[in-house]
Amino acid sequence: MTGILPILPIMIPLVTACVCLLVSGRRRTQRAIALTGATALLSAGIALAVYVWHHGSVVVHVGGWDAPVGIVLVADPFAVVMVLIAALMHLAVSVYTLGRSDAAHERHGYFVAMNILLMGVCGAFLTGDLFNLYVWFEVMLIGSFVLLVMGGGRERMRAGIQYVTLSLLSSAMFLAGVGILYGIAHTLNMAHLSERLALANVDHPWLVTAASVLLLISFGIKAAVFPLYFWLPASYHAPAPAVSAIFAGLLTKVGVYALIRVFVVVMPFSSYIFTVLLVAAGLTMLMGVLGAVSQTGFRRVLGFHIISQIGYMVMGLALVSSEDPQVRELAMIAAVFYILHHIIVKTNLFLVGGIVLYLTGTEDLSRLGGMLKRAPWLAVLFMIPAMSLAGLPPLSGFWAKLTVIKAGLSGGQYLLTAVALLAGILTLVSMLKLWHEVFWKPAPEPQPVVIGGSSRLKPTTASKRSLLLMAAPSALLATLTIAIGLFPQALLSVAEVTGRSILDRAGYIERIGPSANPDTPTTHTSDIYR
Repeated sequence: MTGILPILPIMIPLVTACVCLLVSGRRRTQRAIALTGATALLSAGIALAVYVWHHGSVVVHVGGWDAPVGIVLVADPFAVVMVLIAALMHLAVSVYTLGRSDAAHERHGYFVAMNILLMGVCGAFLTGDLFNLYVWFEVMLIGSFVLLVMGGGRERMRAGIQYVTLSLLSSAMFLAGVGILYGIAHTLNMAHLSERLALANVDHPWLVTAASVLLLISFGIKAAVFPLYFWLPASYHAPAPAVSAIFAGLLTKVGVYALIRVFVVVMPFSSYIFTVLLVAAGLTMLMGVLGAVSQTGFRRVLGFHIISQIGYMVMGLALVSSEDPQVRELAMIAAVFYILHHIIVKTNLFLVGGIVLYLTGTEDLSRLGGMLKRAPWLAVLFMIPAMSLAGLPPLSGFWAKLTVIKAGLSGGQYLLTAVALLAGILTLVSMLKLWHEVFWKPAPEPQPVVIGGSSRLKPTTASKRSLLLMAAPSALLATLTIAIGLFPQALLSVAEVTGRSILDRAGYIERIGPSANPDTPTTHTSDIYR
């Protein structure tokens, strides 16, 4: 029975997508199935997380083939917390969609593509095989591209072409790196690779370095790390708000997840790679937040903030290069905590942005204003995640930033820590800018609305039912943000267990059991670098 638990987060979205496709002509039935599937996915995520927390990691050898030959699914603490948070965001966005959706989109496969996307996300989190990580990335690409261009229009098509072009480039580099690794290690099982590459790095150091660079660039594109982030602000403002919300919450985090999983668990330690990550973290924080300050569109500001916040996560990863074991552990805890906090907050901000667009018909800050009087409840829903993103207490972002900054100071990275503090201040400035432009300043004089762009729609006569369905998920996520801020120890404990499991390379190898070849020496050390 336990062996089926890691399969459920992949199978449930697949089955949901297939059933939605079969009833694509019946909108109400399709909605009910999609909501049921999202609820089932969250239930499976909870069940899997509870089991792993009480009994340890679950490993499934698909088809009965043992590693390193067969496909392996690994439900360890890092994988299950990411599956659980992804399932929660999926359910929140699904409920939001019931309040505001396009009948044409639903007829043309919105729920199908969304579930294909979630299947790819969950598969990427759970796989224990590097080639299958590539496969799940491609599944994600299929679903995300369909969602991005759905509805047509010049802006969406341009964003979709840019997105898919960079994604295919990333995939090509990923596949090239995988090919090099297979050529020198003759396996793609992550645990087996971890053992084999430790030996191959002695005989073929340049090949290992070349593969590392290819994977770093590939995952860096997917995570939107400097200087590979330019595709994101050109894409995330274009699709429907519900699509933007799930993209903002999950897609770049899959890239960060891959960076952590591969460069902490699989690849041999490289001071060069981690130095690049340290520099990239600082520049990602700084360039992202400067871009946000300069924007004049609601979701464009939020898009640049995704980039900036990715820098904090990469900073936590980069600090794992410290020689101090306590700093490495604190850095990994900080990275995990920041990822979980940011998924909740950023998804919520995009949901709020969608409500603003629904009520006003525009995202242009110069044409917005007066929302504090018109919808004070919406002002509250915006202020909570906005101030959390800026790192103000007593919200979740305060503890996330504090943990990262503490790790930076403990690791002696004072310049990088100063950049992180500066980025936090500029984040607050840009959030206050949004507050002033959207909520505080008087409403501008009514102007004719231009139809044709994805960010400009006819102002909608909002029904109470639609607003309730749209506001409820946002209120839930805002409540979570406050709860984490007031009681951070619960999530810190989760991040601590997760961070330690990531750093335990020997434990990961033992759980998967890759040593099918008795001639392959096994490395048993709890210190992954020394």
